[in-house]
Amino acid sequence: MVVLKGVPALLSPELLYALARMGHGDEIGLGIPPLLEAVLQLLPLDTYVESPAAVMELVPSDRKRGLQTPVWGTYQSILSGAGCGGALATVERFAFYERAKKAFAVVATGETALYGNLILRKGVLALDAP
Repeated sequence: MVVLKGVPALLSPELLYALARMGHGDEIGLGIPPLLEAVLQLLPLDTYVESPAAVMELVPSDRKRGLQTPVWGTYQSILSGAGCGGALATVERFAFYERAKKAFAVVATGETALYGNLILRKGVLALDAP
């Protein structure tokens, strides 16, 4: 349980420690919109890449049958609200798995949305950041 002022209760001490230890370019895999909102209150996203947030691309059979991924729109809205101007990147399934294996931290959540996994790339704090 987090008992500090201004720290979202969804962020456990272990997750806060991982976020604090991350360096520029390190990645973290997570899911669930409320957690994303909480993380983005603390974690600057990388502005030196086309998109600091990535989801797994639909596999061909899911794309062929027209599977919808409404959680991506939710993620995009949250990211836009946090100042991230780029669109979510989509990464081929096995490349996504490899990226997730190399992530600085992986957060296990209760996210049940299909294709709900998300990778974020940490940036740096701007000199004029509050």
